[in-house]
Parts: sequence; C-alpha cells; structure tokens
Amino acid sequence: MPKQSMREALAVARGGVNLAGYDPEDRPLAPSKHNRDLRNDDASLREMQKKLWAEGTAGSERRILLVLQGIDTAGKGGVTKHVVGVFDPIGVQYTGFKAPTKTELRHDFLWRIRKQLPIPGTIGVFDRSHYEDVLIVRVHELVPESEWRKRYELINEFEKELVDGGTTVLKCFLNISFDTQRERLIKRLDRPDKHWKFNPDDLTERGFWNEYQLAYSEMLERCNTEYAPWYIVPSDHKKYRNWAIGELLHETLSELDPQYPNPPLDIPTLKEKLAPPN
Repeated sequence: MPKQSMREALAVARGGVNLAGYDPEDRPLAPSKHNRDLRNDDASLREMQKKLWAEGTAGSERRILLVLQGIDTAGKGGVTKHVVGVFDPIGVQYTGFKAPTKTELRHDFLWRIRKQLPIPGTIGVFDRSHYEDVLIVRVHELVPESEWRKRYELINEFEKELVDGGTTVLKCFLNISFDTQRERLIKRLDRPDKHWKFNPDDLTERGFWNEYQLAYSEMLERCNTEYAPWYIVPSDHKKYRNWAIGELLHETLSELDPQYPNPPLDIPTLKEKLAPPN
C-alpha cells in the first residue's frame, strides 16, 4: 500500500466542512509521539527553491503562493520564520496583509492582492490574504452579506487565473483550539519581550470565536477546488504545525521538480578567454 502524502492527510474533505470534526491537537503522519523527531529535509527544500529561482531567471513562469490563514496566535508568523526561513531570501516574497487603507478600499478587494503576487521563480507568502474579505468582513458585517457571498466565486476565478498562469497555490488553514489561543495570549502577557505582539483587540476578536469558526468552515468548503485545494493543519503543537507545512512545501516542490537552466555555453572557449595572459 503506497505511503500517504501530507497533502492527502491534511486535505479538506469534499462536501460540507465542520471544523468541530478537525482536532487541532492531531498530528497526522508524525513519525513518533515526540515533537523533537519532527525534522524537515531543509537542505533538499533549499536546493529545490534555488532551482525554482534559477528557472525564473531563465524565463519560466512557475512560482508558488503559500497562503496562511488562521485566528490570532495560530502561528502564521512562526511558519514564516521557522519554515519559510530555511529558504534563500532572494527567492521569497513575504506580504503581511493588514486592514485595508483608504486607497485600497476605493478599489475592489482583489486589487491590493494582485499588487503583491509573487514574481516568477519565487515562493510568495501571504500572512492573511484575500480570504480576509470573507472572514473579518463577514463576522463584523463590514459589507452586506449579498456582497461578501459573491466573493467566494470571485476568489475561485482569481485562483484559477493564477494557476493557469503558472502559480501553484498552496493554502494552509492553521487550526487551533480556543484553549490554546488563551494559553498563547497569556504567554504574551507573561513575557515583556512579547508585549509588543499583544493587541487588546485580540480579546475582542476572541469573543467572536464561534462566528469565526463558521466563517472559516464556509471558506474551506466554498473555496476548496481541485486546482487550489485547502489543507487544514492542526496547529496546537507548534513543532508539528511547522513540520507539516514544511512537508507540504517539500511535496509541492518535488512535484514541480524544478531544474537548473542549461544555457548553450561554449565552456572551453569561455575558459580560454578567462585564462591568465602568457
């Protein structure tokens, strides 16, 4: 029986999605019960990323967009630091989306997203994304329901456009429990070096936990397509979360199988020109 892939293990089931059925403490495919045993092949990841970047310099349109969504403290920053951080920075584009500016609000909701799309050869990281426009917008009733409901199909069409243009879209929902979020918020208060990360508004948002769970569930259901599927990553264990997303990236890069370009160089002649003068 073939070994199950991480993508298969974390893929969102087709049909209705109820997050209550996904355990944030689960650890699918973990090699043991010890988190210390969770190690990605960082050298292999870096090598494949270098090849992807090299392809881009030679005209390839291929690139990866890693979308990270999750409630506050789910670990989007941690994934960026510990997983994406193993890559060569020259081939990474990171964007952390905040509340839209007045200028951005004057355009359609995908306008600011399009401006931050990764260029060929890169791995783009979206810390939050276009999905905020069917999440916080929905929970806080920032636009009429008739408007945000239309956005599911607009997002699907947008992602199909990206995929058709050479982008592999890798979407990860970082799933944590209500209790784990509480523990992480308390740790921020207990550590002076983490106080800068604590936002009192997070406590207000915590009061909308159930509403967010419903919004995430519908997002996962309505925008889980064959060309841009969602993966639910159990994220109560930070090391497991990082390892699982590292494995998703490894599988994705392995499937792309990037190769160094092979330009038509006349090596002997070029070396002769570089030879020291007699």
